[in-house]
Amino acid sequence: MEAIPGDAIQLVVVGAASRDLTDDDPRGWRLGGAATYCSLTAALLGLRVGCLLGVDSPASDAHELALLEAAGVDLRRVRLDHGPVFENLETGGHRRQRWHSKSDALPADLPGEWRGASGWLLVPVGGEVREDWAAAAAAVAETAAGGASGASGARIGVGWQGLLRSFGDDGWVARVPPGEASPQRAVVVAAAGLVGASVDDVPPGMPLAELQPFAPAATIVLTAGENGGVAVRGNDLIRYRAVPAAVVDPTGAGDVFLAAVMTSWVQTGELATEASLRFAAAAASCSVEGVGLAGVPTRSQVGARLSRAGG
Repeated sequence: MEAIPGDAIQLVVVGAASRDLTDDDPRGWRLGGAATYCSLTAALLGLRVGCLLGVDSPASDAHELALLEAAGVDLRRVRLDHGPVFENLETGGHRRQRWHSKSDALPADLPGEWRGASGWLLVPVGGEVREDWAAAAAAVAETAAGGASGASGARIGVGWQGLLRSFGDDGWVARVPPGEASPQRAVVVAAAGLVGASVDDVPPGMPLAELQPFAPAATIVLTAGENGGVAVRGNDLIRYRAVPAAVVDPTGAGDVFLAAVMTSWVQTGELATEASLRFAAAAASCSVEGVGLAGVPTRSQVGARLSRAGG
């Protein structure tokens, strides 16, 4: 296998940008979406990132995208007739969402110069990443990994949240139990070596062991906000504690966490260890102390937070 150039993309992130309605922005919305948070996080933590980002017309020139480009993200916009638009409502410490627009599908069209990437992070917000992306990412990433077989060799990460959403006729976004997700969405999760979700994304009381069959080759990481979270790998559990923070805006914290775990996997080859989970918890802790994408931390900020937290 030929050596990968020093400026080659290490991590490819795929998903649509969302527009999250808010009263404190003159546009009436703020740019969000897992792909934007994950791309910016991984770039600020030291990876060379390529982001294939679905955008509707208003989102295509959002000023927040300059943050990604300033961090070195190779940003490729894919214009969508319809992009995801959400209204986020915090009630009792939990988020409920109303949807104002669904997302068109993102075509699985791979930039040729990204084919050396060893990591892929598929992070839909509303099912816009379909099963063709799972096959494309697996084929390309396994080639980059030297022919390693299986999802763990390909280093494919998936944000499960966007695959466990339904868009009700009443305007509310509802959870879909993993067993009731469409076969097309199930294919994406089954291809992953890392799957990230919130405890709010799975049915209350569902035993963790029942999640593994949906992602048989994956380490599943569930976040629980200030209660920390857990990584599930077969019969093994690794619990981690949250890092204290002065919360200003919790939006995107789970995406920052997932991207930090993915970054550690790409950089070290080790997936969801105690150290990388602690590192990711510190990154998420930093992110909630800012507003929107402006809160995504640099590696030095995460290191300083870990030092203060004693780990």
